[in-house]
Amino acid sequence: MDAQLVENARQTLEAERARIRLELSEEVEHPRVAHGAQTAAATEVTESQRGQQLREREQLHLGVIEGALRRIEAGTFGLCQTCGQPIAPERLEALPWAQDCVACHGKKRR
Repeated sequence: MDAQLVENARQTLEAERARIRLELSEEVEHPRVAHGAQTAAATEVTESQRGQQLREREQLHLGVIEGALRRIEAGTFGLCQTCGQPIAPERLEALPWAQDCVACHGKKRR
């Protein structure tokens, strides 16, 4: 694996990890809604649910990023977690947290 590619991936992953950690650490404020404002209350519930879904998605993404950083440390970064073959450098440049080669990723999505 190209050392510069691995170093670039490490930097990108560490920056993304820091961004997500900061985002997840921020308090979520819920505005108070006056009684009788059913539309506003329904909107608040919808926004709250969407916010929770986004937080869960970010937590999952954080786990994937941390996994990629562990693979860098272990020397297995860039190998498909399914078939063990190398992941294309172009894929790793675009998605440094990629766990699978394109072929295996396509099989999982079916």
